[in-house]
Amino acid sequence: MKREELQDMRQMEEVSTGDLEEQVLPEVIEENGLIYHLAENGCYYPDLTFEQETDYPIGKYGLIRAEYMWEHKAHEYRMMLQDGTWNRYLHEVDEECHRGVELAVKRIMEKESVDERLKAENPMEWVRRVNGIRMRVEEEVERRLLQ
Repeated sequence: MKREELQDMRQMEEVSTGDLEEQVLPEVIEENGLIYHLAENGCYYPDLTFEQETDYPIGKYGLIRAEYMWEHKAHEYRMMLQDGTWNRYLHEVDEECHRGVELAVKRIMEKESVDERLKAENPMEWVRRVNGIRMRVEEEVERRLLQ
């Protein structure tokens, strides 16, 4: 490059940099239906809040499903979060799993003759068998949550 071209480029650089120093950026702008706030680093960040339809408590099975979705189905997780259905979904999964566990435990107890008679005759055996049944059922429910 010629010396004159380099000098012209430096002058243009000085003019554009000087203009930026004098330019005052607005604290808040609105574009495309979103509000953006100016951060200390000079960048604008969108003001995003995800409203949830409800504030249900989430139990063991809901938390297991949440972790799985977050790690393996991130797109679905983000869509539900944006739609405001994430909390309700986890609550429904948790409630459904609890109902399923209770029903399955009762069915298996009937099938394996773990009844009130056994409870009266040998309470420790009854507790051992009920706990074993519950553990098997919960393992199966947890396995299905991770699919």
